[in-house]
Amino acid sequence: MKALIASGGRGTRLRPITHTQNKHLIPIANKPILHYALEAVAEAGVSDVAIVHNADSLEVPNFIGDGSRWGIRITYLQQERPGGLAQVVQLAEDFMKGESFMFYLGDNMVVGGVKRFVDEFQRSGCNCLLTLAKVHDPERFGVPEIRDGKIIGVEEKPRMPKSQYAVAGIYIYDNHIFEAVKTLRPSARGELEISEAHQYLIDHGYSVISTEITGWWKDTGKPEDLLEANRLVLENAVPRRDGEVDNRSEIAGKVIIEPGARIVNSKIRGPVMVGRDCLIENSYIGPFTSIGDNTEIWASEVEFSIIMKGCKIHGVGARIEGSILGNDVEILETQAKPRVHRFMIGDQSRVEVA
Repeated sequence: MKALIASGGRGTRLRPITHTQNKHLIPIANKPILHYALEAVAEAGVSDVAIVHNADSLEVPNFIGDGSRWGIRITYLQQERPGGLAQVVQLAEDFMKGESFMFYLGDNMVVGGVKRFVDEFQRSGCNCLLTLAKVHDPERFGVPEIRDGKIIGVEEKPRMPKSQYAVAGIYIYDNHIFEAVKTLRPSARGELEISEAHQYLIDHGYSVISTEITGWWKDTGKPEDLLEANRLVLENAVPRRDGEVDNRSEIAGKVIIEPGARIVNSKIRGPVMVGRDCLIENSYIGPFTSIGDNTEIWASEVEFSIIMKGCKIHGVGARIEGSILGNDVEILETQAKPRVHRFMIGDQSRVEVA
């Protein structure tokens, strides 16, 4: 079995972060989202992987490399323009050479790995295995229609969902999926919809089965999804204290402090991750916060947030909560008179001021 991982698209719902960074490389608990997919694929015993990326950027290939760090081989396939998930599958036909494969959306995260799905696919002898997750907003996803425990239809982003399940971003196919995607025409969104390929398989008598993800699954397509995924990963983290904590500081709960980090006269209530070479001084860091390498937080409070690398948060009077800060962001207390708010904000930014 091989694997296909999607890392293209523009990440419009995550702007302005994605103006300068591929959304699949945004860190969750200080590790890029795409790393979780690669770890899951490798753990499932798959060693030959294709990653589809935007043709106008080498950011993903340059960042990920040849796959040797995970014990896998990576081939990169270019997508000239976003054209839907079924188009991503089309691009991989020559790479697959008739083998069965796992299709993993690189911005999805699932607890417990994916080996159990591979095992079920191989054990069942089906043509297609879809993973399902119960969600509160199925209209955002491909939605299965289920009768007597069997999938009889799949509809993409329906206004009136026929179940409370989403087709999650992990699919397993044999070579008949290429027959299906070749029949598709662009939808009203201008994309080749993977849900229509699944419907083709059902309509033409191929065996399409499903399995429910019983743990947690996240499609990290929106800011609130990133924060929730960060929370879930941190909840399962193993505490570690490799940095320095002075005797005036209080550490409680699951807290990871990476080498080179210094905690000075501060309170940290986990789960929290503090990256390498950070300085946390005279501050409070609350639960479900990840802090990227080389970040300085002084006389400030941060909770339930993702702070990326190289940030500076100095003397902020109100607690920062439910926030995502990109790399090298600075939030500083002004020393000038009169005291004013001064901003330099890019397109599609969001700021709330107390």
